Amino acid sequence: MVTAAVSARPQEAGGFKTEYLNELSGTSEHLLQLAEAMPADKYGWRPGTGVRSTGEVYIHIALGNFLLLGMTGVKPPAEYYPDVKMKADGPDVEAINQRDVVLAKTVQGKEQVQRLLKMSLDAVREHFSTLSAADLDKPADFFGKKTTVRGIYLRILAHVNEHYGQSIAYARMNGIVPPWSK
Repeated sequence: MVTAAVSARPQEAGGFKTEYLNELSGTSEHLLQLAEAMPADKYGWRPGTGVRSTGEVYIHIALGNFLLLGMTGVKPPAEYYPDVKMKADGPDVEAINQRDVVLAKTVQGKEQVQRLLKMSLDAVREHFSTLSAADLDKPADFFGKKTTVRGIYLRILAHVNEHYGQSIAYARMNGIVPPWSK
């Protein structure tokens, strides 16, 4: 009976945290390798009119990370978000969203884009690493839908992976072989 009682307990946060961080680490590493492999002149390439360019995809990932982290109570970096104020439940997410519109147009060039992308991925990893099981269970708001901090972090991982796949397609369309698949 002791064995049954032990195995019936929910998985501890360390297990989920380890698995999450492993998934995030693998995707982040590949995404950053791909961003490095893509020539600077291809950061403006887009597969069609009205579709994000290569650089815009990387910026979108980064800004999405900071916006979603804001929904978990994490203040974005002052370097990029100097005027975002903290409210009782965390940073002003609407102010982050408004600033993202400006950043999407002003972060330019391969080095700036890569720096922002890396900073955002590091922020996700660093902040997630500090969370306890109770922190992950805290309620959060996802654009008016009730969820948990865990739900927001899962959305971050899904969003990063969605655009990671898009980035692979962009690279291959430009004759760039993803470095890890050579």
